Amino acid sequence: MKVKDIAPGTKPKMPKTWPGLPIFIDSPGYSPILSKSSIEVRVPLDNISIASEGKFDGVTAGLRVNESVHSPLLCIENVFKVASGDLSLPGKISPLK
Repeated sequence: MKVKDIAPGTKPKMPKTWPGLPIFIDSPGYSPILSKSSIEVRVPLDNISIASEGKFDGVTAGLRVNESVHSPLLCIENVFKVASGDLSLPGKISPLK
């Protein structure tokens, strides 16, 4: 798991709610829809194709935020549970129909 830096001088397509930090991260405020076998999170993107090949897994963990933006800014600590059991990234990103 990691948060990817945005290289200086580049301007990748980001969600409308992106907070403007030089990392790929979005603002809180989403309301996930939970069911017995799935989680749905709706993210406002004008073009979903930029994320169409993405995969993910559900993880609960502690997150440490450091003072400096690059030292590193975020650190995952104390992983409590991985939804797949083995971090195999079974989740797929798909557009709403």
